[in-house]
Amino acid sequence: MDDPEPSRNISGGDSGGGEPAAFASGEATTRAEAVVDRLGDIYWRKAYGGRDAFECLVRTVLSQNTSDKASQPAYDALIDRYGPSGADGEGPGGADGTGAAGRSDGEDGDLAESLAAADQGRLAETISSAGLYNQKSARLIALAELVCEEYGGAAGFDEFVTTGDPDEVRAALLAMNGVGPKTADCVLLFSGGRDGVFPVDTHVHRIARRLGIAPADADHETVREHLERAVPDETCGFGHTAMIQFGRDTCTARKPACLDDPDACPLADLCDQVGVDPLAGDVVDPSETVGD
Repeated sequence: MDDPEPSRNISGGDSGGGEPAAFASGEATTRAEAVVDRLGDIYWRKAYGGRDAFECLVRTVLSQNTSDKASQPAYDALIDRYGPSGADGEGPGGADGTGAAGRSDGEDGDLAESLAAADQGRLAETISSAGLYNQKSARLIALAELVCEEYGGAAGFDEFVTTGDPDEVRAALLAMNGVGPKTADCVLLFSGGRDGVFPVDTHVHRIARRLGIAPADADHETVREHLERAVPDETCGFGHTAMIQFGRDTCTARKPACLDDPDACPLADLCDQVGVDPLAGDVVDPSETVGD
């Protein structure tokens, strides 16, 4: 089956794991389900899972408060330096035999062990393109230390994420410093392959409220709750990634396509245009319409 998803997409793609998949078709019972089905037809339908849990955690932390364009090079540089063939030789598997591993398969070392032993200044320099690099480097080292202490390293953490009770896994992730709901849900989806998980990033938050499939003043967690109730479990994953792509391509924050051409949006018949006034050319956050 062809996979139309971009290979360089921090929310999915080749590095996100998962495989192109067919899902049972049927008449949508909610507008949110109809939205996801439509986006799946436009972009892709995939079943996610299979990514190393600690790598997924690292990657998602790097993506916080920045764009894929900035965080992707930071992730690549981190893996180059601390991964299985890292040049710096910090921890098992590096150039001097003590570097790190990008994957915790027991053969090439352990990325969590490598980052736990990393010099923060050097790590900050490595991930500088991602922004907030001092904060993120300290966070990654602390998370690596916790993973080593609590789970024995990346392999044990991966086993916990992929086989543990989803509610317990999510609670454990949320208890980690610097791990919010979106990060926890991305780990559950892209590593654990858990059905019924719909991570909410800034694109999903904006689009769900603009469409009217979540309350205009809903926070990220409330949007997630609405989507996970209204979208079939098995299609939440590609709903998340496809909605992000739609937010980048068409329903942007400041200039959604419908402002210039009502027919330019493939979801026009499913959208309430909350906060969007094509006649006046105005766009506001959906929350600003509450009480109007």
